[in-house]
Amino acid sequence: MEALFPEFTVNDQNLHRQEELVLKQVEENKNSIKKLLQIKEKTYENFVKPYQLLNVKLGLLFTPISHLNYVKNSQTTQQVYSNLLPVITEYYTELGQNRELYRAFREIYEREEERLNQEQKKVLQDLIRDFKLSGVSLPEEERQKVKQINIKLSQLQNQFAQNLLDATDSYHMDIDDFGDVRELPEEELKSAKKEIDGKTVYRFTLHQPSYIAYMTYGTNREKREELYRAYTTRAPENEKVLEEILALRHEKANLLGFKNYAELSLATKMAQSPEQVIDFLRELARKSKPQAEREYAELNEYAKKLGLKDDVQAYDFAYYSEKLKKEKFQVSDEKYKPYFEKNRVLEGLFGFLNRLFKLEFEKVEVPVWHPSVAVYHIYRKNRLIGRLYIDLEARKGKRDGAWMDEWITHHQDEKGRLIPPVAFIVANFSPATQDTPSLLRPYDVETLFHEMGHALHHLVSEVKEPFVSGISGVEWDAVEFPSQFLENFAYEPQVLKSFAFHYKTGQPIPDEMVAALKNAKNFMSAMAMVRQLEFALFDMLIHMDRYTAEEVQQILNRVREEVSVIKPPPYNKFQWSFSHIFAGGYAAGYYSYKWAEVLSADAYFMFVDNGIYNDDVAESFYEEILAKGGSKPAMELFKNFAGREPDVDALLRLSGIN
Repeated sequence: MEALFPEFTVNDQNLHRQEELVLKQVEENKNSIKKLLQIKEKTYENFVKPYQLLNVKLGLLFTPISHLNYVKNSQTTQQVYSNLLPVITEYYTELGQNRELYRAFREIYEREEERLNQEQKKVLQDLIRDFKLSGVSLPEEERQKVKQINIKLSQLQNQFAQNLLDATDSYHMDIDDFGDVRELPEEELKSAKKEIDGKTVYRFTLHQPSYIAYMTYGTNREKREELYRAYTTRAPENEKVLEEILALRHEKANLLGFKNYAELSLATKMAQSPEQVIDFLRELARKSKPQAEREYAELNEYAKKLGLKDDVQAYDFAYYSEKLKKEKFQVSDEKYKPYFEKNRVLEGLFGFLNRLFKLEFEKVEVPVWHPSVAVYHIYRKNRLIGRLYIDLEARKGKRDGAWMDEWITHHQDEKGRLIPPVAFIVANFSPATQDTPSLLRPYDVETLFHEMGHALHHLVSEVKEPFVSGISGVEWDAVEFPSQFLENFAYEPQVLKSFAFHYKTGQPIPDEMVAALKNAKNFMSAMAMVRQLEFALFDMLIHMDRYTAEEVQQILNRVREEVSVIKPPPYNKFQWSFSHIFAGGYAAGYYSYKWAEVLSADAYFMFVDNGIYNDDVAESFYEEILAKGGSKPAMELFKNFAGREPDVDALLRLSGIN
């Protein structure tokens, strides 16, 4: 099986060669599909299976290019990715509108439904639904229109992301007064310190580790606001881009027979209607806001004791809440970071997954795109099941944030061989320096567990059909379920103590620090809840009609009025950098985080209430949720695991909201 893994050898030098391979594969796929359509007696085996495998081959070649564009962005990656994007989009749009294909899939489903297994049925059900959603039944002129919209949208979304990356890379704020940085932890100070023209300055950028460091520990309020203003007004050119994106999405939804894009988005999700989602979000807001207001009042009272004259503003929140958290729980990032050395945390996470799901991780030496990347093979019961690339440190040319991406999905090929899956986990944690390894904040540890949950969902799949294996075929509002489930264990004392050792002394983390972290987990949790609800409601509402950039701002203002506790300053143009919905897959789907969190909180308490390492509960979760991928509807899988419907109150219990 080892030989079935591809090697990651794509780099700036051979990118154009890889581009040629992708273009060649697109043409080969088109020719192969023509041949498939000529088969007289079409069956699942001779038609649907080869069709899936053609798209697997294309992904195998294209994924390394898009991945490199995100993790090692350069003019070459931008150029090649931008060249290929319209070609790939056009290819998939043409497939989605191919009436012969649609007819063939429908006929095979009607003829063979009784004989097909559950996985095969789900592949065909999803394909038939997606064909309808791509406009296959529309008149020729309208079909062409949908195709053009898809191509234009993919280009605009890429432009939105590139604008954001360029704006993030291009800004820095230099501070020459040590008084303004005196509260920064030693490691953050070291990272910021620069010698310029024989003078010592402290440089802060809009990249996550640097930005968060000053917002959390920067003593000078004016400098905090300056940095905050730069961060929340990044990429003004995205105002025009997002307006175009929204207009095209609305037009596409109308062409496909939907009232708005929100309805179109929900056609492939668990939620039944935009109204149901909006009600769900507003109910959570109603239950959370009173506690969020109490939390804000407490923070204001505390900040005034420290000499703040007016109320805590958006650019003060991280600074004062960090101080209050420190005072209440003796918890601070700099106190914990020495105990969270990146590699030790990883080993602890692997050890936890070994106890929970009997998984084993073996480090392997294979080609990578950057020296800080580590690669692991994953085994279960002595069987090699997948490969995982882990790239956790921030650097220039790397997109902000953290994510999991899949390269190869577990499936059976045309020769009957089981092909093991490959995934990437990417984050932007503080990089190692000459004298200090990469040290993680508690939140980073949570993030790592979260992305590992996504990776497991992809990697431990036992499904043989690629289109419904791993996270493929999983409804978007259930995709976050395994990731949020796993992140909940990051602060469990028995898990934490397996990896939290001081990187210099090797001493284990003291019990009182573990207890404090667990107690502090829900510090300001209602404020965090309403902030996420603000994003989710805004996302759903701007996709309910065709709105201009000005109307988008008005909707955002109304949502903030309704659910926010700290009102951001008027200049805050958060929408310009909301890449989840304008450059990612979360359009009219950002609510999915909260929707899936209900499932994950409920599942988490089934473990906690029955003993974390309960083999029966763990095996059921592994088999019913993780290994089944997208082969059945998520609600059905949840009920198989839990024996009942999910309980919304589990989310409030998890967040410590009464």
